Parts: sequence; structure tokens; C-alpha cells
Amino acid sequence: MRVPPAVYVLGSSIFVLGTTEFMIAGLLPTIATDLDVSIPDAGLLISGFAIGMTIGAPVMAVATLRLPRKATLLAAAAVFLAGHVVAALAPTYELLMAARVVTAVATGAFWAVAAVVTVRISPPGTTARALAVLVGGLTLSNVLGVPAGTWVGQQLGWRAAFWAVAGLAVLTTLAVVALVPKSAGAASEPPRVRDELRVFRGRRIWLALATTATFQAAMFAAFSYFAPLLTDVAGLDEADVPLVLALFGLGSFIGITIGGRIADRGLFLNIFGSLVALAVTMSVLALVSGSTAGAVAAVFAVGVAGFSIAPGLNARVFVVAGDAPTLASSVNTSAFNVGNTVGPWLGGAAISAGWGYVAPVWLAAGLALAGLVLALTAWAHEQRHERALAAAAQPRTAPAPVGAAASTPPVACDA
Repeated sequence: MRVPPAVYVLGSSIFVLGTTEFMIAGLLPTIATDLDVSIPDAGLLISGFAIGMTIGAPVMAVATLRLPRKATLLAAAAVFLAGHVVAALAPTYELLMAARVVTAVATGAFWAVAAVVTVRISPPGTTARALAVLVGGLTLSNVLGVPAGTWVGQQLGWRAAFWAVAGLAVLTTLAVVALVPKSAGAASEPPRVRDELRVFRGRRIWLALATTATFQAAMFAAFSYFAPLLTDVAGLDEADVPLVLALFGLGSFIGITIGGRIADRGLFLNIFGSLVALAVTMSVLALVSGSTAGAVAAVFAVGVAGFSIAPGLNARVFVVAGDAPTLASSVNTSAFNVGNTVGPWLGGAAISAGWGYVAPVWLAAGLALAGLVLALTAWAHEQRHERALAAAAQPRTAPAPVGAAASTPPVACDA
């Protein structure tokens, strides 16, 4: 079974959305000079976007729950486009920050709804592969979009980078209009907030979200400090660091593609294997970090191993959420952003403690093992959940005669 063309359109949209999140990192000096603010203040434009994504995704998921999915996608795309136009024209730092936050909220809303639409329109047996296309769009944005946006900003001014992303947003929005079915993602009954919230009463969803956040923290605890690791420890020339990071991105894309196929055969097989592989490759990177060739090869391997888990993590949330996936999907997006925030902070704390640039890599290996423990706990809980469902589905036996021993009461099933 093939992934529908509409999914690739949504993946292209995610590519544009992902480009804008980190593109600004390479433009901070120019923005700071133009708007007369400090570099740290300019850096808050990245934090503002992350906060907007973390909070905005679930809020917008609830606010647009009963709207048609395609209409929600187009509305989010329109707000995203408007946010970039305002950012490109912003005369002050405050207005640029506001535009970034609004854009982030629209990005979170689009991502959550796009994931639901992807699952609903994909044939059976292709769900994880289809979700891998979405995550692949995000990965390609880091490999191609972010460097290209940074280059445009450096050559033509930081405002030109925002205009370029706005232009791409117009193209992907037109593709959504043309190729995403009008009824895409429609449920048999109108969704209700009460049903969406009910998913969060059980431990299954919280174990899934905790695994997502822990994995992302592991990845970004190390990735955030790859540049100084490569230059100060591995002895790589600073000019070659972008090439190695691009190699990491290529590995991530390969990992996502492979992981999607494995996850369609078994979600926990994908999750367990990826977390073990991530812990192993991080450990190898720490051990060979003194060698330039070894470090470069290990960075590529980390990209393949780490991001192969992404399809499984996303698909797992949809399995747990059942018929009420929108809010759960948006909160999973927030869980990724929590990892994006916590991971670099932990890695920076390890460096500040005087443990060196290799310390975040060992920390990442430990976090990957912590994620594996969470995943194993989730798997064990899932086995109990399925046994409870099977027991509840068994036909009731005839009433016992008076005076017979009372039977053991049925075990309650955790949602």
C-alpha cells in the first residue's frame, strides 16, 4: 500500500514550518544590530517560538476541534503566512517577537491537525510510514531549509529570509487546497472535548508522552553541543562543521524512513530498537570523540539511530488516543518541545560543571536508557491493558448456584 499524495503535500508544509523555527539562529547578529537589541535578547526569539509551540498546539487543538480539518489547516497556514509578512516588516523587536509567537501557535495547530489527517487518509499498514513523511519534512527543513534560509538572510538581509519562507508558504498552501481532500480527517461523529480529555485519565498516554520528551531531551542534550565537540575535541576545522551537521541531517532522514517501515510492523519493536541504538551510538561517539574521522562517522550513526524512533513515537500516541486523537497529537508536539528545552539545558549544565564537551554525549546515552525504561514500562502496562480488555470481552457465565463460592471480581481496565 502506498502513502497518499496528500501526505507528501502535508510533509512539504511541515518542511516550511520547520525551516522558520531554527532559521533565525544564524541571523541573530544581524537582527540584533538592526533592531538595536543584544544578542541574548535576539536569542529569545527562538525561545518565544518554542513556548508558542508548546502552549499553542493543545490550546488551538481544542479551539478548532469541531471545525473541518482541511479548513483548520488552511486557517493555520494563513496565520503562519500573515505572521511572516508582519515579521518581515516589523520595525521593532517587540512586534517581531509577537509575530514569532503567533506564527508558532499556528505551526503547532497545523502540525497536530496534519498528523490526524495523515493517519485518517492513510491505508491500513502505512500509518507509521505516513507519519514518517511528516517528520521527514521537519528533518529536511533542518538539513536544507535552515541553512538556505540563513544564507538568504546573510546575503539579502534577515527580512528577506522571512519573505522567502512566506513565499514557500503560499506554494504549500495552494498545494493543500488542490490535493488534500475536503473531507480529510473527518470522524464518523463530531469530536467532543470531553472525549479528547478522557484519553489523559489513563497512564498509557502519559507513558507515551514521557517517552517522547525523554527521547527528545536525549537527542538535543548532545546535538546542541555537537559544534564545540567537533572542533575542540575531535579537531575538526570550524568551516567543516556545517557539512558534518548536514551529514547528521541526512542520517536522520534515512533513520526516519527506515523507522517508519519497522514501526508499521511493530511499534514497540521500533521504539525499543531505536532507543537501544541511540544509547549505543551516543556511547560510541563519546568514546571516539578524540578522532576526527571516528567522530564524524559516529555523528552520522547517531542521526540514523536516534530519529528512527520518531514514526513509532507519533504512531503510538494515535494508538492510545483511539477515536480522540487531536488533543493527544498536539500534546505530543508539546512533549517534543519540552525535550527541546530540557535537553540543551541539561547538556549546558554538564559543561558548566566542568565536565567538558563529551559530558552531554554521555548524558544523552543515559537519557536514552531512561527512555528505554519508560518504553518497557509502557509495554508491560500495554500487555495488562490488553489482557483486561480480553477478559472484559469474554461472555458472562451462567449465575452460580446459591451457596457457591463467589467469583473473583473483574479487573478494572485502565484507559
